[in-house]
Amino acid sequence: MTLQAGIYVTDPTVLCFAQVRKERRSEKNADQKRTQIRKERRSEKNADQKRTQIRKEHRSEKKDDITSGYLCNRPNRPMPCAVPLMPFPGQFQGCPPGLEYMAAIDQLICKQEVSLFEVLTGIEAVNKYRVFNTLNQQAYWALEESDCCNRIYCGPNRGFVFHITDNSQQDVMTIVRPFLCCKGCCCCADGCCKYPIYVNDRAGQLLGIVRMMNSCWTPHFGIFDHNEVLLYEIWGPCCPCQCACGCTDDVEFPIKSVKDNTQVGTVSKVWAGSFREMLTDADTYSVRFPVNLDVRHKALMFACIFLIDFAVFETQKNNNK
Repeated sequence: MTLQAGIYVTDPTVLCFAQVRKERRSEKNADQKRTQIRKERRSEKNADQKRTQIRKEHRSEKKDDITSGYLCNRPNRPMPCAVPLMPFPGQFQGCPPGLEYMAAIDQLICKQEVSLFEVLTGIEAVNKYRVFNTLNQQAYWALEESDCCNRIYCGPNRGFVFHITDNSQQDVMTIVRPFLCCKGCCCCADGCCKYPIYVNDRAGQLLGIVRMMNSCWTPHFGIFDHNEVLLYEIWGPCCPCQCACGCTDDVEFPIKSVKDNTQVGTVSKVWAGSFREMLTDADTYSVRFPVNLDVRHKALMFACIFLIDFAVFETQKNNNK
């Protein structure tokens, strides 16, 4: 006997239909639960597939970095580092995107990474640099892109493109040196042997040019703006060499303004220690400039490091081999 609409029903047919409805309701709930379980299993399977794909990509990237980092034409991507990173200083009015780190500091220290492949084989590898501020916080990476045959047979006279990237691996600027047959001679640097490098911002706009200039014996470089107007001159020492026999002082290249001939900055080749200097060509440089200097001029002074490295110190080590 059951109660329906306030009336007790004793008809067995009605009771049978009510029981059937209950069973169908329970079966429908069970189907919904099974459907929900299938959806959850399907989502778990998709998540497992995604994790497997990510692991495969990480393995392939690691393999590419190990096997082709020194042999292909593109630079090695930077590996994760344990050094502290420079915090983003914020936006600055009129500052090209990516150069905000330079706008907030007065010195950059550029440390070249030691290539084990190059040490063991003697074959020139692509150059890689970490760029730090004075607090030893990393601000940029500098990664060389050059042709393998060009590196082996032309040495420091090769053409190259340096990709300057921030800590999130976003391009900040590029430093381009096209390959020229003339290796750069100080006596005819205003003619065919300018050895120029072109500095471009993230958008590809020319920030300026740095090139060799005429001199008799001492290294002489000029920093030009995007209109090729001379802004600064750099005069190096007559004998810019370092060795473990006593010449362990930093080699300085003063940067002077052409307007009033006052020194506004310095590019220095830092003594890295006897062991590192003798067994590798991994160098350390620093560039100092006023903190309130135009950030574009700071970028050009920073680019001087690579021209001085290739034109002066890489050439010396290449001749000593």
